[in-house]
Amino acid sequence: MFLKGLQDKFKVKSGLKYLQEEMARPAPTVERDKGITSIGCIVDVDNFQNAEIFYELIEEFSLRPNAIKIIGYKREYDNTSPYAIQLFSDKDLGWKGVIENGYVLEFLGREYDMLINYYEEDNLMMKLLSVRTPARLKVGFGALDLKINDLILNTPFKDFKVFKGELKKYLKVLNEL
Repeated sequence: MFLKGLQDKFKVKSGLKYLQEEMARPAPTVERDKGITSIGCIVDVDNFQNAEIFYELIEEFSLRPNAIKIIGYKREYDNTSPYAIQLFSDKDLGWKGVIENGYVLEFLGREYDMLINYYEEDNLMMKLLSVRTPARLKVGFGALDLKINDLILNTPFKDFKVFKGELKKYLKVLNEL
């Protein structure tokens, strides 16, 4: 038990070191055409339970039905919980910032035109996933580290309707829609 706690502490330290190194490097460019055709969403399910609402973006942006991939972070969860989206948690942290979860590997296996970081909390796991996800445009909230997101929206976290409206407005300005 004691060794497990010590091992977890070193994994967190290793993950923080990896995150700092990745954020110090220039972000890799994703070669994709302009326009939004695929969206990845990282959602803090502990603070925003209705993650399925992101599927509204399919109609809003006239996307294909499978164009949105959502993954949720929950501090602690068991595999029998009835969630409609795939989840990862703190227990999935491996050495050197690797997230050891099959859903995360599947999420990272795709390239996205836009990644939505829908979380306000300064959390190592969600930041690691955000940094590792290949996306041309990363969108999130101002409470996070400014190096993670390309577009920062200062909208109320719980009000998805306002977030969606602001996102659409700025994507039109950037000629993405």
